Parts: sequence; structure tokens; C-alpha cells
Amino acid sequence: MPIPTLLDRRLVIVTGKGGVGKSTISAALALLAARAGKRVLVCEVNAQERIAALLGARPSGGAAREVLPGLFTVNVTPHEAMREYGLMVLKFRTIYDAVFENRLVRYFLRVVPSLAELVMLGKILHETRTEERGRARWDLVVVDAPATGHAVQLLRVPSALVDTVPGGPLRHDAEWMQDLLVDPARTALAIVTLPEEMPVNEAIDLDAQVRSVLGINRAALFVNAMPAARFGAGEARRLATLADEPPPLGPAARAARLQALRAEQASRYLERAKAALDLPTTVIPLVPDPVWGRAAVETVVAAIAAGAGA
Repeated sequence: MPIPTLLDRRLVIVTGKGGVGKSTISAALALLAARAGKRVLVCEVNAQERIAALLGARPSGGAAREVLPGLFTVNVTPHEAMREYGLMVLKFRTIYDAVFENRLVRYFLRVVPSLAELVMLGKILHETRTEERGRARWDLVVVDAPATGHAVQLLRVPSALVDTVPGGPLRHDAEWMQDLLVDPARTALAIVTLPEEMPVNEAIDLDAQVRSVLGINRAALFVNAMPAARFGAGEARRLATLADEPPPLGPAARAARLQALRAEQASRYLERAKAALDLPTTVIPLVPDPVWGRAAVETVVAAIAAGAGA
């Protein structure tokens, strides 16, 4: 599993169907990079923050905050991103306040198509090239991107603007953003799925859109929450014959048989995802922690570092 190669990019975008564990994978990748000595920023996109909480810290809000040594998080929202963009363009806070904080101007900006996506994506991509004291502020920016459809919409904005907007500052910004997104030396996209029918189908559809519409380098597939295969075929058949026995043997056999069936189905969906996407694949085991937090993330970190199931 070429995780070091993935983390050598300047920008790693993590996406997939909602609920598949994108935030956990984003947090784990960021932890791995920070432990390798990188200065890492994890960007959530206009979301209820999860990354800082997963790492045992309080939410960062709209300003990047260090939650662990070398690892910072930020929640990128349209209003804060517009504020930063306006200050970069207008230079002076008083002018920004007079223009962008005007109620009518703010209403107009809210109805401009794709403007919110543009400024949020611009904020994130700007972080990849910001320098401090002559060196990059961040060695790696990890984007905990929205779920599939919204992620495609967000990442497609620069190319759509390049195709439709005439020359000027807006087109210039869209051009450098698009150049960064499609540069395989700087940017990579990781797809996260569960070994289940709907998440795998959505991952395959997402992969097709990334290749045909976005043109972003696809670098990795993470299959999350893979149940362990505890029983062989002969043992599974034996469990079926014991399912009607009285307690405690019967209920235990039925529970074990259900686990065996689930593991078998998950294995089929894993193979389908690997065959359809043809990407370096890391399998993350099902983590049965009752409270999902730092300990669970550490288990995922260990699985990624070991290249489990690659």
C-alpha cells in the first residue's frame, strides 16, 4: 500500500458516500503524516466538526488550531472563506466591512451560483501554497470532503468557471485552482467505502465521475469496517445445523452464522470494489468500540500503517 506516496502530496482529498467513515480516515491519515514529521492541516467543509473531537480536542471553528503536535484542523465555511477572500482582494478591513458586510451585497453574493463552493475551495487550495518564513505553511493539507455528489459539485467549480467565465480575476483564480487539482504530483484523491452494496455502488460511480469529469488523480481506496472472517465454509454449515438447538447453543450458533454470512457478503463486495476501481486498497477492520474516539482512530492508523489487506 503506497501510503507514504499518498502522504507525499501537498493535497489529499478524502471522499465517499456519507456515513462510510471519511472523517476517521482523514484523521488517521493526518496523524500518520504528523508522526512522520509533517505539519498537517485537516479541512472540514462547512460541516459539523468531527475531526478535532475524534482526536480528543475541542472544535477549531473557522481558524486553524493545533489539536495535536503538528496537526491542525479548521472548519471552512462560506462566510469565513468569503471574508478571507475579500480581505486578500481588497487588502483593507475597513473596505471589506463596507462592501462585503453590507446587507444587500451579502444577499447578492448568496445567490451567485457556485460562489460559496468557489470561495471555500479557494480557501482550502490557498492553504496549500501559503508560505511562512520562506517555506510552505503546511507540508500536507487533508480535505475531509463532502459526500459523493456534493464533493463532485465542489471540485468541479474551477473547471466550470474556466469554461464559462471570460478573462479577469475570477477566471485567473479558477485557472490556478484547476491546475492544482489536476496535478498528480501535488494532489491525490482517496475514496472511502464500506463493504456493502450501496456504498460500493456509489464508490464505483464516484470513481467514474472523477475520471471522466474531474480529472483528479485517484490514488487510494479505503474499505472501512471490514468484519473478520472467523469461520470456514465447513464451520458455517455446521453452525446452520446447530441453529435450532435450545439455548444457549442455538442462539449462539445463529449469532455466529449471521456473522459468517455478513463476513462472506463483505468479502464479495470488497472484491467487487477492488476489481472495479483498480486502486491500491487498504482494508480497515471493523472496530467494535462503543464510543468512537481517539482509541478507534488509533486502530485505524495502525491498520493503514500496516497496509492491512493491500
